[in-house]
Amino acid sequence: MNIDKDDTAVVFIDPQNEVLSEKGLAWPLVHESLRENNTLENMERIFKAAKALGFEVFISPHYFYPTDKGWKFNGPLETDEATSGMFARKGVLNLDGLEGSGADWLARFKPYIQDGKTIVVAPHRVWGPETNDLVLQLRKQRIGKNILGGMLANMCVESHLRELIEQGFEVAAVKDATAAPKHPEWGYGYTAALINFAFLAHAVWTTDQTVKAMEDGA
Repeated sequence: MNIDKDDTAVVFIDPQNEVLSEKGLAWPLVHESLRENNTLENMERIFKAAKALGFEVFISPHYFYPTDKGWKFNGPLETDEATSGMFARKGVLNLDGLEGSGADWLARFKPYIQDGKTIVVAPHRVWGPETNDLVLQLRKQRIGKNILGGMLANMCVESHLRELIEQGFEVAAVKDATAAPKHPEWGYGYTAALINFAFLAHAVWTTDQTVKAMEDGA
């Protein structure tokens, strides 16, 4: 997979406190994977490279609003999100309590996300971009290739990977710019993600390989 800044974008999924901060609700399940993969540092390296080299950056966030508590059915992880208040906001048009909350951006990433250039799309409602405007925003920028990272590897990242491929994009998954839960009953999601990345993605890169490819395509 060859990339070029004119047709390739970085897409980060859920760079938010709930899944990246020690104060986040998911921290007990994800902290080992984050440390093993050096995820935060690697995500920041890609942010820095994208900004320095002129690659577009897109953010696909996860938010839940009070009305979402009225959903009549959920999967197991959706149920946990709903009952725990994960990614919760007070309303679509209400920013009260967002600053520093679990739904807010991780503080170290705010300079890259809030620079007036990064494209933050509507929130995905479950795992994939079928329910937000990511594909539209990518098409409007004439983006045909994506560098994918963020959280969680086996849930939102893999769901974005699958849908973007179905939509005709080439996708490189950055395997050490993501992480996943270690669940006592369900297993280690990162192992499952790596297997599926290998089967599905057009490329599976490390952060070192990603930055090198970006430099070559700048």
